[in-house]
Amino acid sequence: MKNVLSWILVLFLLVSILNNCLSNSVQKEARQKVAFIENLRKLYSSGDSSKWPKPILDPESAPSFLEIGHLPNVQFPDDNQYSAEKELLGKTLFFDPRLSKSNQIACASCHDPELGWCDNRTFSFGHDRQIGTRNAMSILNVAYAKSLFWDGRAKSLEEQSQMPIQDEREMSEHIDIAAGKISKIKGYEILFEKAFGDKLVTKDRISKAIATFERTVKSSSSKFDKFIGGKSDAYTNDELMGLHLFRTKAQCINCHNSGYFSNNKFENVGTSLLGEKGEDLGKYLVTKNPEDAGKFRVPSLREVSRTGPWEHNGSMMTLTEVIEFYSKGNPEYSQKRSTVYEGITLHSQKSGMVRMLELSDEEISQLEAFLRTLSTKPERISLPELPK
Repeated sequence: MKNVLSWILVLFLLVSILNNCLSNSVQKEARQKVAFIENLRKLYSSGDSSKWPKPILDPESAPSFLEIGHLPNVQFPDDNQYSAEKELLGKTLFFDPRLSKSNQIACASCHDPELGWCDNRTFSFGHDRQIGTRNAMSILNVAYAKSLFWDGRAKSLEEQSQMPIQDEREMSEHIDIAAGKISKIKGYEILFEKAFGDKLVTKDRISKAIATFERTVKSSSSKFDKFIGGKSDAYTNDELMGLHLFRTKAQCINCHNSGYFSNNKFENVGTSLLGEKGEDLGKYLVTKNPEDAGKFRVPSLREVSRTGPWEHNGSMMTLTEVIEFYSKGNPEYSQKRSTVYEGITLHSQKSGMVRMLELSDEEISQLEAFLRTLSTKPERISLPELPK
């Protein structure tokens, strides 16, 4: 009986010691985690990005890499400098449906300020209710884009602003006819005179005015901007860890860098659906370079939670879905990777930066929490009174 009691006592002591060791280990791990997070908070909110942890970059992205941060001041081109009068004219034209053939569709029809300056549709409706073939990109912060449209076919906002007017699926009007219609509206005379010095209405002046207005459509300060600017308590722990993951394990920063959160390049992420319904050859349609088949412009992630659905074809309806897509490296199980177009065989060469990341559910949630801090609250803008 004494031996049994002795063994029970020994066993009890061993269990107590083991529990105590485990408890100390858990507490130590918890303390280390808290210390790690607090150190990250101190570094990222220091106001000095040179103190941030080193990002994890692919060799191909390193040469052109720019650290994420605040948006710089907007630069206006030498041949189209800013003036308040030109901005007002451009804003008025942006909301005027008389630039379209039907007199019913304005630039703002697909780029609604209340909907993140896009329309939150998979594809937009255009002339005669025709459906477009690509998702309408937001014009928020478009001043920082070095080329426009998903395929980069416009090199400036001045060039871009004429294209939707003339596109048969969109506004379906000849730009010269559109300019002629505007020139016959008496109320526009004073606006053109104030913006350009005389009453002459031309397609180039229309383009310059709209481009000037679009360059003023810029995000206000986001939670991200406040946090990295020194407001250390602006972020939750999950948002902070999401920022860290964005720059390290998740490697989002390879493509989504600079204050614009885009490298302004074109990448193939395996969404071109070659050989299937919905096939889109992307930049190839502009350059005719086989290496560009399936490449699309890297969009900015500023305001990303307001500008869905996402991808060039609007195929992803939630941010969680987008993050999971990249976490899995887009395995392309059901997609064909080649097609014949105009007698030429083209292949989809997915970027090597799109690969299996094996993010946990918690990490995916943290990344999404961070991405939402890049968006700002919708700002109500005053609509212009259309001239008569």
